[in-house]
Amino acid sequence: MRASDLLHPRPEGLYCPPGDFFIDPVRPVNRALITHGHSDHARSGHRSVLATLQTLDIMGLRYGEDFAGTTQAAALGEAMALNDVTVTFHPAGHVLGSAQIAVEHKGRRIVASGDYKRQKDATCAPFEPVKCDVFITEATFGLPVFRHPPDTEEIARLLKSAAQFPERSHLVGAYALGKAQRVMRLMRDAGYDRPIYIHGALAKLSEYYQSQGIDLGTLEPATVDSGGKQDFTGAIVVGPPSAFADRWARRFPDPISCFASGWMRIRQRAKQGGVELPLIISDHADWDELTATIKETGAGEIWVTHGREEALVRWCELEGIAARPLHLVGYEDEGD
Repeated sequence: MRASDLLHPRPEGLYCPPGDFFIDPVRPVNRALITHGHSDHARSGHRSVLATLQTLDIMGLRYGEDFAGTTQAAALGEAMALNDVTVTFHPAGHVLGSAQIAVEHKGRRIVASGDYKRQKDATCAPFEPVKCDVFITEATFGLPVFRHPPDTEEIARLLKSAAQFPERSHLVGAYALGKAQRVMRLMRDAGYDRPIYIHGALAKLSEYYQSQGIDLGTLEPATVDSGGKQDFTGAIVVGPPSAFADRWARRFPDPISCFASGWMRIRQRAKQGGVELPLIISDHADWDELTATIKETGAGEIWVTHGREEALVRWCELEGIAARPLHLVGYEDEGD
């Protein structure tokens, strides 16, 4: 059987004909298997959803409890039969609850990575390479220029700046699911024990992370309704990047604008965004991690999706590995 008979792109997303399901569909479908809770992969309106329990919980927090007709929790590593297809979820290391999805039928195994990273992250289970015939890899940072530094060094730069400028506040832009909680946990692991102030958009998800045993320390709401700017002197405030573009950010004393993202590797992008302290912290694999992961899977064929597809396809070809771009649409960089 050809790999494309087991999984192939359709307008709704990656479709498995023998199993009659989609992986991360961008339109409502009868049966959806979801890799993780970011909104470009996890959408509401499907008749049935199969995902890890944490991803289902996160979808419920983001969309409401009736986000799908029915839901089923997948345990990591547990094989499930969908018609004649065996499906298994494996840790992806991207955000809490994220998983790769292995699809096996008639002796052929395809692994859809979803989004993944290889850096150590105390807020989610680490990525596990899965041997397969075909590996579907993301390529968000699929160019050799992208090599992420240790996240501990980036957090050390943030804390050093906070110590150097105790009269100013530091506003850290970080996406609401995954990145914000990772940044806060990194601060705690580096010894920062003061309250961290958070935008309201982070509250529910951060509470959920805490409920899952991920210690983020004391979190306080970043509101100035009852006080004044002086209440946030020397504070570190974490919020979604969009919040720092509006009037909310002007409430804080002489703020230093920070942004945690793999895109901060590109200086011009940081400059255009008015970011004074760019923090190169990514929830996606960099170039070296992408290429190493491809080799670890042992896959004879690589399908590349949402990102810098051409460079990674070319690298595979030079390594003697068959590869092609999938050109899936509808996936963005919400998690980075």
